[in-house]
Amino acid sequence: MDLEAIYHYGTLAMFAIAGIALPALFWITVPYGGRHTSENWGPTVPSRIAWFAMEIPAPICLLLAYGRGEQAGEPVSLLLLTAFLAHYANRAIFYPLRMRATDKRTPLTSAALAFSFNVLNGTIQGIAVSHAVAYGAAWLTDPRFLLGALVFGAGAAINLRSDEILRNLRAPGEQGYRIPEGGLYRFVSSPNYFGEIVQWGGWALATWSTAGLAFVVLTIANLAPRALANHRWYRGTFPDYPAERRVLVPGVW
Repeated sequence: MDLEAIYHYGTLAMFAIAGIALPALFWITVPYGGRHTSENWGPTVPSRIAWFAMEIPAPICLLLAYGRGEQAGEPVSLLLLTAFLAHYANRAIFYPLRMRATDKRTPLTSAALAFSFNVLNGTIQGIAVSHAVAYGAAWLTDPRFLLGALVFGAGAAINLRSDEILRNLRAPGEQGYRIPEGGLYRFVSSPNYFGEIVQWGGWALATWSTAGLAFVVLTIANLAPRALANHRWYRGTFPDYPAERRVLVPGVW
Protein backbone atom coordinates (compact mmCIF):
# COMPACT_ATOMS: atom_id res chain seq x y z
CA MET A 1 0.00 0.00 0.00
CA ASP A 2 1.44 3.42 -0.94
CA LEU A 3 1.86 6.35 1.46
CA GLU A 4 -1.24 8.19 0.23
CA ALA A 5 -3.48 5.18 0.86
CA ILE A 6 -1.98 4.49 4.29
CA TYR A 7 -2.43 8.14 5.22
CA HIS A 8 -5.98 8.37 3.91
CA TYR A 9 -7.30 5.20 5.51
CA GLY A 10 -5.22 5.67 8.64
CA THR A 11 -6.66 9.11 9.39
CA LEU A 12 -10.18 7.87 8.62
CA ALA A 13 -9.61 5.03 11.07
CA MET A 14 -8.46 7.50 13.75
CA PHE A 15 -11.62 9.61 13.38
CA ALA A 16 -13.79 6.46 13.39
CA ILE A 17 -12.11 5.15 16.54
CA ALA A 18 -12.63 8.52 18.23
CA GLY A 19 -16.33 8.43 17.35
CA ILE A 20 -16.66 5.01 18.94
CA ALA A 21 -14.34 5.61 21.90
CA LEU A 22 -15.85 8.84 23.22
CA PRO A 23 -19.29 7.43 24.17
CA ALA A 24 -17.94 3.97 25.01
CA LEU A 25 -15.29 5.18 27.45
CA PHE A 26 -17.83 7.13 29.47
CA TRP A 27 -19.33 3.73 30.30
CA ILE A 28 -16.17 1.60 30.37
CA THR A 29 -13.07 2.66 32.32
CA VAL A 30 -10.03 1.07 30.70
CA PRO A 31 -7.46 0.25 33.42
CA TYR A 32 -3.82 1.19 32.89
CA GLY A 33 -2.60 0.25 36.37
CA GLY A 34 -3.09 2.05 39.65
CA ARG A 35 -6.44 3.28 40.90
CA HIS A 36 -8.59 1.81 38.11
CA THR A 37 -6.99 -1.63 37.94
CA SER A 38 -9.52 -4.42 37.51
CA GLU A 39 -9.17 -8.21 37.50
CA ASN A 40 -11.90 -8.37 34.84
CA TRP A 41 -9.43 -7.39 32.12
CA GLY A 42 -7.42 -10.61 32.21
CA PRO A 43 -3.67 -11.21 32.64
CA THR A 44 -1.48 -8.33 33.76
CA VAL A 45 2.14 -7.30 33.27
CA PRO A 46 4.33 -4.96 35.36
CA SER A 47 3.29 -1.38 34.58
CA ARG A 48 6.85 -0.27 33.92
CA ILE A 49 7.22 -2.87 31.17
CA ALA A 50 3.72 -2.16 29.86
CA TRP A 51 4.38 1.57 29.52
CA PHE A 52 7.55 0.97 27.51
CA ALA A 53 5.98 -1.70 25.30
CA MET A 54 2.84 0.27 24.49
CA GLU A 55 4.50 3.67 23.90
CA ILE A 56 7.67 2.73 22.02
CA PRO A 57 5.83 1.80 18.77
CA ALA A 58 4.91 5.46 18.20
CA PRO A 59 8.46 6.77 17.67
CA ILE A 60 9.58 3.62 15.86
CA CYS A 61 6.68 3.70 13.40
CA LEU A 62 7.07 7.45 12.99
CA LEU A 63 10.71 7.02 11.99
CA LEU A 64 9.93 4.16 9.60
CA ALA A 65 7.17 6.14 7.87
CA TYR A 66 9.13 9.39 7.95
CA GLY A 67 12.06 7.81 6.11
CA ARG A 68 9.82 7.01 3.13
CA GLY A 69 8.70 10.60 2.55
CA GLU A 70 10.34 12.88 0.02
CA GLN A 71 10.59 15.67 2.62
CA ALA A 72 12.59 13.53 5.05
CA GLY A 73 15.61 15.53 6.18
CA GLU A 74 14.12 18.92 5.30
CA PRO A 75 14.42 21.54 8.11
CA VAL A 76 10.72 21.86 8.96
CA SER A 77 10.00 18.14 8.91
CA LEU A 78 13.11 17.48 11.01
CA LEU A 79 11.97 20.01 13.59
CA LEU A 80 8.53 18.42 13.80
CA LEU A 81 10.10 14.97 13.95
CA THR A 82 12.31 16.07 16.86
CA ALA A 83 9.35 17.45 18.83
CA PHE A 84 7.41 14.21 18.46
CA LEU A 85 10.40 12.05 19.36
CA ALA A 86 11.20 14.18 22.41
CA HIS A 87 7.70 13.60 23.78
CA TYR A 88 7.85 9.86 23.26
CA ALA A 89 11.40 9.56 24.60
CA ASN A 90 9.94 10.82 27.86
CA ARG A 91 6.75 8.78 27.63
CA ALA A 92 8.31 5.45 26.60
CA ILE A 93 11.66 5.57 28.42
CA PHE A 94 12.08 8.21 31.12
CA TYR A 95 8.53 8.11 32.51
CA PRO A 96 8.53 4.35 33.27
CA LEU A 97 12.07 4.54 34.63
CA ARG A 98 10.97 7.20 37.11
CA MET A 99 7.97 5.21 38.35
CA ARG A 100 8.21 4.75 42.11
CA ALA A 101 5.47 2.17 42.63
CA THR A 102 7.20 -0.72 40.86
CA ASP A 103 4.60 -3.26 42.05
CA LYS A 104 1.80 -1.80 39.90
CA ARG A 105 0.49 -3.97 37.08
CA THR A 106 -1.35 -3.19 33.85
CA PRO A 107 -3.79 -5.50 32.06
CA LEU A 108 -2.28 -6.95 28.92
CA THR A 109 -5.47 -6.05 27.05
CA SER A 110 -5.06 -2.35 27.89
CA ALA A 111 -1.42 -2.41 26.83
CA ALA A 112 -2.34 -4.13 23.56
CA LEU A 113 -4.97 -1.48 22.76
CA ALA A 114 -2.46 1.31 23.38
CA PHE A 115 0.20 -0.54 21.37
CA SER A 116 -2.14 -0.78 18.37
CA PHE A 117 -3.07 2.88 18.59
CA ASN A 118 0.57 3.96 18.70
CA VAL A 119 1.46 1.85 15.68
CA LEU A 120 -1.30 3.53 13.68
CA ASN A 121 -0.73 7.03 15.00
CA GLY A 122 3.06 6.97 14.71
CA THR A 123 2.75 5.83 11.10
CA ILE A 124 0.33 8.51 9.94
CA GLN A 125 2.12 11.30 11.82
CA GLY A 126 5.38 10.27 10.15
CA ILE A 127 3.71 10.38 6.73
CA ALA A 128 2.14 13.74 7.55
CA VAL A 129 5.39 15.56 8.33
CA SER A 130 7.49 13.98 5.58
CA HIS A 131 5.03 13.52 2.72
CA ALA A 132 1.38 14.54 3.09
CA VAL A 133 1.97 18.24 3.78
CA ALA A 134 4.40 20.31 1.69
CA TYR A 135 6.39 22.48 4.10
CA GLY A 136 8.75 25.13 2.84
CA ALA A 137 11.21 27.22 4.82
CA ALA A 138 8.55 29.96 5.07
CA TRP A 139 6.47 27.64 7.30
CA LEU A 140 8.86 28.40 10.17
CA THR A 141 7.50 31.95 10.33
CA ASP A 142 3.88 31.09 9.57
CA PRO A 143 1.53 32.10 12.44
CA ARG A 144 0.02 28.61 12.49
CA PHE A 145 3.41 27.04 13.08
CA LEU A 146 4.50 29.63 15.64
CA LEU A 147 1.25 29.42 17.62
CA GLY A 148 1.24 25.63 17.36
CA ALA A 149 4.82 25.41 18.65
CA LEU A 150 3.95 27.69 21.57
CA VAL A 151 0.84 25.67 22.45
CA PHE A 152 2.75 22.40 22.07
CA GLY A 153 5.45 23.61 24.46
CA ALA A 154 2.89 24.86 26.98
CA GLY A 155 1.06 21.53 26.93
CA ALA A 156 4.31 19.61 27.37
CA ALA A 157 5.26 21.78 30.35
CA ILE A 158 1.85 21.22 32.00
CA ASN A 159 2.12 17.49 31.37
CA LEU A 160 5.65 17.18 32.79
CA ARG A 161 4.89 19.30 35.86
CA SER A 162 1.70 17.36 36.60
CA ASP A 163 3.49 14.01 36.28
CA GLU A 164 6.21 15.28 38.62
CA ILE A 165 3.63 16.23 41.26
CA LEU A 166 2.02 12.78 41.06
CA ARG A 167 5.39 11.04 41.19
CA ASN A 168 6.41 12.93 44.33
CA LEU A 169 3.17 12.31 46.24
CA ARG A 170 4.69 9.29 47.97
CA ALA A 171 8.11 8.58 49.37
CA PRO A 172 10.00 5.63 47.84
CA GLY A 173 8.33 2.41 48.95
CA GLU A 174 5.25 4.17 50.35
CA GLN A 175 1.85 2.79 49.36
CA GLY A 176 -1.61 4.32 49.11
CA TYR A 177 -2.97 7.50 47.52
CA ARG A 178 -3.05 11.16 48.44
CA ILE A 179 -4.74 14.26 47.05
CA PRO A 180 -2.36 15.96 44.57
CA GLU A 181 -1.60 19.60 45.32
CA GLY A 182 0.10 22.36 43.37
CA GLY A 183 0.32 23.31 39.72
CA LEU A 184 -2.94 22.95 37.84
CA TYR A 185 -4.09 20.39 40.41
CA ARG A 186 -5.42 23.45 42.22
CA PHE A 187 -8.06 23.72 39.49
CA VAL A 188 -8.67 20.29 37.93
CA SER A 189 -8.37 16.62 38.83
CA SER A 190 -6.38 15.60 35.73
CA PRO A 191 -4.08 18.42 34.58
CA ASN A 192 -1.74 15.85 33.04
CA TYR A 193 -4.55 14.90 30.64
CA PHE A 194 -5.31 18.57 30.03
CA GLY A 195 -1.65 19.17 29.18
CA GLU A 196 -1.65 16.20 26.79
CA ILE A 197 -4.69 17.57 24.94
CA VAL A 198 -3.16 21.06 24.75
CA GLN A 199 0.12 19.61 23.50
CA TRP A 200 -1.43 17.66 20.65
CA GLY A 201 -3.69 20.57 19.81
CA GLY A 202 -0.47 22.51 19.29
CA TRP A 203 0.86 19.67 17.15
CA ALA A 204 -2.25 19.79 14.97
CA LEU A 205 -1.71 23.53 14.43
CA ALA A 206 2.04 23.29 13.83
CA THR A 207 1.71 20.43 11.34
CA TRP A 208 -1.54 21.76 9.82
CA SER A 209 -2.39 18.19 8.89
CA THR A 210 -5.40 15.90 8.91
CA ALA A 211 -3.32 13.41 10.88
CA GLY A 212 -2.61 16.02 13.54
CA LEU A 213 -6.30 16.87 13.80
CA ALA A 214 -7.20 13.17 14.06
CA PHE A 215 -4.63 12.78 16.84
CA VAL A 216 -6.00 15.57 19.02
CA VAL A 217 -9.61 14.47 18.41
CA LEU A 218 -8.81 10.91 19.48
CA THR A 219 -6.77 12.20 22.43
CA ILE A 220 -9.84 14.11 23.66
CA ALA A 221 -12.08 11.09 23.07
CA ASN A 222 -9.72 8.93 25.13
CA LEU A 223 -8.76 11.30 27.94
CA ALA A 224 -11.99 13.19 28.67
CA PRO A 225 -13.78 10.04 29.93
CA ARG A 226 -10.68 8.98 31.87
CA ALA A 227 -10.50 12.41 33.48
CA LEU A 228 -14.12 12.08 34.58
CA ALA A 229 -13.41 8.62 36.03
CA ASN A 230 -10.44 10.06 37.95
CA HIS A 231 -12.54 12.95 39.25
CA ARG A 232 -15.26 10.63 40.49
CA TRP A 233 -12.66 8.35 42.08
CA TYR A 234 -11.03 11.25 43.97
CA ARG A 235 -14.41 12.49 45.21
CA GLY A 236 -15.46 9.02 46.28
CA THR A 237 -12.16 8.21 47.99
CA PHE A 238 -11.40 11.48 49.81
CA PRO A 239 -14.24 13.15 51.75
CA ASP A 240 -12.15 16.34 51.97
CA TYR A 241 -11.44 16.51 48.24
CA PRO A 242 -11.60 20.19 47.15
CA ALA A 243 -15.11 20.90 45.91
CA GLU A 244 -13.95 23.67 43.59
CA ARG A 245 -11.81 21.42 41.41
CA ARG A 246 -13.16 20.76 37.94
CA VAL A 247 -12.71 17.60 35.91
CA LEU A 248 -10.34 18.53 33.10
CA VAL A 249 -10.47 22.13 31.83
CA PRO A 250 -9.77 24.88 34.42
CA GLY A 251 -12.86 26.97 35.07
CA VAL A 252 -14.94 25.13 32.46
CA TRP A 253 -15.39 21.39 33.18
